Amino acid sequence: MGIRKLKPTTPGQRHKVIGAFDKITASTPEKSLVVGKKSTGGRDNYGKMTVRYKGGGHKRRYRFIDFKRNKDGVPATVKSIEYDPNRTSRIALLYYADGDKSYVVAPNGLEVGQTVVSGAKAAPEIGNTLPIQDIPIGTIIHNIELRPGQGAKLVRSAGTFAQLTSREGSYAIIKMPSGETRKILSTCKATIGSVGNSDHALEKSGKAGRSRWLGRRPHNRGVVMNPVDHPMGGGEGRASGGHPRSRKGLYAKGLKTRAPKKSSSRYIIERRKK
Repeated sequence: MGIRKLKPTTPGQRHKVIGAFDKITASTPEKSLVVGKKSTGGRDNYGKMTVRYKGGGHKRRYRFIDFKRNKDGVPATVKSIEYDPNRTSRIALLYYADGDKSYVVAPNGLEVGQTVVSGAKAAPEIGNTLPIQDIPIGTIIHNIELRPGQGAKLVRSAGTFAQLTSREGSYAIIKMPSGETRKILSTCKATIGSVGNSDHALEKSGKAGRSRWLGRRPHNRGVVMNPVDHPMGGGEGRASGGHPRSRKGLYAKGLKTRAPKKSSSRYIIERRKK
């Protein structure tokens, strides 16, 4: 997957760097795996705006992604690699031997026509999903479960990967993309390989309009508001606003917001890099 840099024929194209669609093999999604997606515009069920700076954007259809991969032992053929507007990674359409179809997050190196399989007896090859206890030490993995059977919750974004470093009793020690090292139950499943579309991090929108297409409205800073609207507002001229803090008064730089007695803290061996 490459990137495209266009000739600066307009101001919006001068700094635009967008992903290439050369690896995508299908332009329309599988109809049985798609459902309409309603846009909220940041409003709740009363119609009141509860999240600011959201609204507009292109209409999307949601693709059902199989994060559980619980069809153990049934081989599936990769039919196509497709674009998904709801995530940064590409998705792969699988045709199972028993006639079922499903979408999965496409890992790096997965090609059309390739066969993937899940289960404890699957080979540790790209696209296959196994319990972590059956994956060799040192393997690059993604789509990691936090609880057995729950479905993948970790390492799903474009270009990300984790590494299985060791085992300790019934737990596996995994190094996360953030730099955090934590324990995860060995009976949880994970998929071999890293998530595809790794060039997504190099993309640049080039113009404000591309943010509007994604449903992001203009975001104004706290220091330009009045004191009634924000703790950092007010002052003569371009005042810095004092200590950086949120609209509700919580410090934004350096304040630890994680609950001190959170139950999952005992599974974290090394905290993420600051």
